[in-house]
Amino acid sequence: MKAWEHFCTITYHRRLVRQYCFKVGLYRQGLLHDLSKYSPTEFLVGARYFQGDRSPNNAEREAKGYSASWLHHKGRNKHHFEYWIDYTLQSDQILGGMKMPVHFVVEMFMDRIAACRTYQKGAYTNASPWEYHKKSRRVHTVMHPESLKLLEHLLQMLAEKGEDETFAYARYILRKDRKERFMAFCRRHTKKKRYTKIL
Repeated sequence: MKAWEHFCTITYHRRLVRQYCFKVGLYRQGLLHDLSKYSPTEFLVGARYFQGDRSPNNAEREAKGYSASWLHHKGRNKHHFEYWIDYTLQSDQILGGMKMPVHFVVEMFMDRIAACRTYQKGAYTNASPWEYHKKSRRVHTVMHPESLKLLEHLLQMLAEKGEDETFAYARYILRKDRKERFMAFCRRHTKKKRYTKIL
């Protein structure tokens, strides 16, 4: 068991994600990111299978054929696209990815950067998250196309233009999304008022 090493790793990862989220205005998500990793279900697995250069969930998956820690984690953290997999209404597809809210796609993007920095250490470059994503692209085919497109756009922008420009773009799309959600809320609220008056 390498409980201390695992604790330091997940705490360092959370600190990075918090810093990145704060830079784009995702304060609540930055504070709450990956708190389930400290729960016994996830922490004990992480300590047992800790390796330092990759996720302990992969080691547990290799040993047991599945990862109980991952199944627990993905069901409690909305920045993972697996959280958004549900039954679809399409006759040719049973399960599919639902469209993720923009702020969770951005948190997922920050999570990818922090994970690569944590495990690659000095070998990390701005292209690392995009290179890692390309290796696991087969898995991401289940993501909603629009959510996948946004994630890949952010990863490619980071690789080509760096953090400052990419984070500025992330702030822009988050502000735009907040405005659109607020306007949609106002439209719904106005319709309800009108309907109440008619009754």
